[in-house]
Amino acid sequence: QVQLVESGGGLVQAGGSLRLSCTASGRTFSGYTMGWFRQAPRKEREFVAAIPWSGGRTFYADSVKGRFTISRDNAKNTVSLQMNSLKPEDTAVYYCAARASSVIRTTGPEYQNWGQGTQVTVSS
Repeated sequence: QVQLVESGGGLVQAGGSLRLSCTASGRTFSGYTMGWFRQAPRKEREFVAAIPWSGGRTFYADSVKGRFTISRDNAKNTVSLQMNSLKPEDTAVYYCAARASSVIRTTGPEYQNWGQGTQVTVSS
């Protein structure tokens, strides 16, 4: 049974920073791509960032490029999302997801495993 558990969400003022973490368990994630998605109230889930197993080329949504950084520690089965210069429009539930492929994809159905989500609220 694959489990993904997010942590690190919370309330922060605009311009502040938060770091989200996701710990994976239940199997080896060798070769897996890990991603972050978010869903704001009354909006569809959207892609935020993704990183391949190698930790090489990362990919970001235009709305977070230059402000967010995704990283992973394969020895610890963790993936992190450093979020800087946060804006009120970043407010959402953030989800960690795993895809059983080294090819990055930016759509939710391409990911097989999901965490329960962590709330990020940015006040103006």
